[in-house]
Amino acid sequence: MRNARRPVALIAIAGAWIVAILALLSLGTWQVERLAWKRNLIAQVATRLAAKPVPAPIAAGPEDAYRRVTAIGIFKPARDSFVQASTVSGPGWWVITPLHTADSRVIMINRGYVPARTAPPSASGIVTVTGLLRMTEPGGGFLRSNDPAADRWYSRDVAAIAARRGLGITAPYFIDADATNATGPVGGLTVVRFSNNHLAYAITWFILAIMAVGGFIYWFAASRRSAESNE
Repeated sequence: MRNARRPVALIAIAGAWIVAILALLSLGTWQVERLAWKRNLIAQVATRLAAKPVPAPIAAGPEDAYRRVTAIGIFKPARDSFVQASTVSGPGWWVITPLHTADSRVIMINRGYVPARTAPPSASGIVTVTGLLRMTEPGGGFLRSNDPAADRWYSRDVAAIAARRGLGITAPYFIDADATNATGPVGGLTVVRFSNNHLAYAITWFILAIMAVGGFIYWFAASRRSAESNE
């Protein structure tokens, strides 16, 4: 009875081993595809950063992130929001100020970094802001959720900040202002860096797949020898 069950058990083990090998190969292939996607993303962003500024759009999507844009309007006074930040200048706050444009839009502007939760007043009159278009950051950051009721912000959540300040509908993005204002918050601190470990991950998965193939061959040969010795 035990000998009758042996072929079934061997087939089940072989099937599981083959499935594991195929899974490892699939994971390696997926990481190769992710590598191509990440390299393409990095190239696209580099092109946007090198391009001349364009007028800030009405709407924007992920494909517009880090595009250099220009907005013209008037800062709304006494509407600053402070978002916790960690920068090359140390921990502190981003100063987010709404800009009312000539076409009656409101765009949130990250005027820059300050070390304490206070900032110089925004410029009065019509101003031109040039910077990088950034997509809204809903929810929070630093492992903490935004608390609109307490006016505590850990991410630049455009819609939530606009609602807290009673601004109504705003552009679905914010602009990281360039370092052009020597007397105000420190701008131009945007860090554009994408982690790209996909090649290392792909190599790891393929090495594991090769090891699994080697183990399968060894197991298969040992099983055959054992079967032949029992005949």
